[in-house]
Amino acid sequence: MMPVVAQAKVGCGNTIQCEKLIDSMEMHDSKKHALTFLVAFVAAGLVIGTVIFPFWNLIRADVYEDVEILLNERGKCYVDTSDNIPKTIDNCNHSIGDVVTIKFGEGLAYAEIVNP
Repeated sequence: MMPVVAQAKVGCGNTIQCEKLIDSMEMHDSKKHALTFLVAFVAAGLVIGTVIFPFWNLIRADVYEDVEILLNERGKCYVDTSDNIPKTIDNCNHSIGDVVTIKFGEGLAYAEIVNP
């Protein structure tokens, strides 16, 4: 704490003002308790959030499947997959009845055409 006192005394000319400056830099008990509560609250939120909604749920496995184009409406194709979730494919130039290989995230409703 001595280096802080020395720097504060160099920064101001009056010793009484410097002591007030140093006293104002210290945290009072109420501020310490509030900061401790805030840190504990954030930590508890992270732990609970991780247990209820694990991070690995954000990373979905890619599924590749050969499907038939059911509908092509102005460059947007629609297909049905084995998971029974209709998929939407943007920028699609295939005709109805074409069989293509698509890639989609497990449980998602959009897909993209990949080259075999």
